[in-house]
Amino acid sequence: MQDMTGKDFLVHVTAQALAARLAPLCLCAGLLWAAIPSGWAQDAAAAPAKTPPIDLSRYAGPSGLDLTGRDLSLSPSQDLFKSMNGQWLKTTEIPSDKSSYGTFMELRDLSDQRLQTLITELQDKKHRHTASEAKVARFFETFIDTLTIDRQGLTPLRSQLKAIEGIQSVRDLVQYLGANLYRINSPLEIGISPDEKEPTVNRTIIAQGGLGMPDRDYYLKADDARLANAKAQYLVYLSTLAQLKTDPLHTGSPSPSDMEQAQRVLALESKIAQVHWSRIQNRDTLKRYNPMSLEQLQQSASAWDWALYLQSAHLGKVKRVIVSQPDAIEQIAQLLLKEPLQDWKDYLTLQALNLNASVLPKVFRQAHFEFYGKVLSGAKSPLPRWQEGIQALNHTLGEDIGKLYVARYFSAQDKAHVQSLVADLMQAYKVSIDSLSWMSAATKQRAQEKLATYTIKIGYPDRFRDYSALQIKAANALGNRERSLAFEYARAVAKVDGPVDKTEWHMNAQTVNAYYNPTQNEIVFPAAILQPPFFNAKADDAVNYGGIGAVIGHEISHGFDDQGSQYDGLGKLNNWWTPEDRSAFEKVTLALVNQYDAYEPIPGAHVKGQLTLGENIADLSGLQIAFKAYQAHLGAKPSPVIDGLTGEQRFFLGFAQVWRSKSREQALLRQVTTDPHSPPEFRANGAAINHDAFQEAFKTKPGDGMYKAPQDRIRLW
Repeated sequence: MQDMTGKDFLVHVTAQALAARLAPLCLCAGLLWAAIPSGWAQDAAAAPAKTPPIDLSRYAGPSGLDLTGRDLSLSPSQDLFKSMNGQWLKTTEIPSDKSSYGTFMELRDLSDQRLQTLITELQDKKHRHTASEAKVARFFETFIDTLTIDRQGLTPLRSQLKAIEGIQSVRDLVQYLGANLYRINSPLEIGISPDEKEPTVNRTIIAQGGLGMPDRDYYLKADDARLANAKAQYLVYLSTLAQLKTDPLHTGSPSPSDMEQAQRVLALESKIAQVHWSRIQNRDTLKRYNPMSLEQLQQSASAWDWALYLQSAHLGKVKRVIVSQPDAIEQIAQLLLKEPLQDWKDYLTLQALNLNASVLPKVFRQAHFEFYGKVLSGAKSPLPRWQEGIQALNHTLGEDIGKLYVARYFSAQDKAHVQSLVADLMQAYKVSIDSLSWMSAATKQRAQEKLATYTIKIGYPDRFRDYSALQIKAANALGNRERSLAFEYARAVAKVDGPVDKTEWHMNAQTVNAYYNPTQNEIVFPAAILQPPFFNAKADDAVNYGGIGAVIGHEISHGFDDQGSQYDGLGKLNNWWTPEDRSAFEKVTLALVNQYDAYEPIPGAHVKGQLTLGENIADLSGLQIAFKAYQAHLGAKPSPVIDGLTGEQRFFLGFAQVWRSKSREQALLRQVTTDPHSPPEFRANGAAINHDAFQEAFKTKPGDGMYKAPQDRIRLW
């Protein structure tokens, strides 16, 4: 799972910032609207009505394991991941519209298909009962109506392009960036988040932004041929956008002036990238916490008119901000003043075309897919338009459609069953803390206090969001996108310096994911992940504990990973450790960094052990705790043998099964460059190899691929 390990949890007021901040917090990153390239959609005429139906019947056996995917020629003692998934890996092709495929993506497709069914019913007015249901249907119908979008051309975007062209001074630039924060990828991003040292109050966060490619490395690592190629192709994409701005019919090749404009924009983004903090630097929670008054902010980055900027952003009354990367913010502010104004106007123009590509004519959608879909992710063809429409809907009216999803697809019985599993995992964690040999009694007590204050959310919110103020119009796809972003922006700004709403959810019920949020000390499990192969009420307990149990343990463990452990039970950034205990903890985590640094998913590209440390801790500890909970569940009874496998063996095979996945090289490169989650193969094997019970269950011995000497096994929680 790729997690939302909430230590970085932030409700951002720009779509790009939302994706950047949530990605490290969740079990499986990649479902956020801004993180999914717009324009990945096939036109209605070219796309099938539906993707092939998702069939979960292969998990219906008595064990809940899909035994058809196993490679029986390979023992788990040699490679747990490939033994459980090897036959599936050999016979499964990644769908042409995907950059990777596996358990998570399959369930995401299932969720999308279910939502499509619900929306199809709403399109028949006899099935509509509320204004919100009519709004959902109208949004979807308008988004998939590519004939109208193509016919409208750039007309819906003209006012925004005209406003950019009207920038004539630095003051105009300041005002434009502030007033349009909600719809641009600003070099100076603003978000609204709980104050990490006063977590009951929402504060204004200022952070670095402004890049069109996934990470600074794509701009700066000229010695990596794959990243250098991506940069070259990005220049091609920018030049295409420059051409399409004046030649929307795409009648020829980009002109010299188009190429020059693209080169200036790429050079500008490269300068932004040079001052960005790296992803590893951004994992330092304490260094990112820099509270300032408005006067201190002005002194810190004096080149920028912060009062005007915040006033333009409807944040003029803010007296206190938290700056995430002070030196980067200062240098970006200087770039905004020193670089030619025309370069910034070109940058904003091309960015407007890029960010709105999904609701612009076909040539824009195709160009966007060629870069973000093919070059960066390796997909061979775009998503069908209906499916991109579902994704856009999830991020516009997500809880409205989520309300319908849970009513049909998530039962009260399943929720109660998962609640009991969570209780088992919480109890196992409590017992495990008391048994730690490396932690003092004083720190154990504080850890227990934190664990006792966890908030647990399962399935869906108690109160769904009200979208009645959001206006959705027919035949106005770009306008609907703009109004939805403005709606979310206004909603976020209204929270500033006010109390944190602890009932709020930051994922939809139909999302296949889970997260831990440190400032609220909560673990959250949306309904859509609570199904096979993660959870199956009819299946064997061992597989449920190895599947959803390890997910639950993973999220609990994020409160005690290298970042989450810096927050106390109230969600406050507060050191509750003795120096000796923290030192012992860091000694163990260094061994985990070294273990994952050695993994090389594609030649020359290693997993970054420091970047992925929080997720690796959560995988390691979550698996340990899930097994302890399974043992406690069994009590004195021996585990039954099912499908010729002991309960202990089924537990680990169930864990490996949920990581079933394969990726294209471009997607793997992007993952190891930007993602705090290790590739699935190493999440399965990397956690299991350190587990004493795994070694015993499969009778590993020296020389086996999964053998690790007892004294070398890494144990934390």
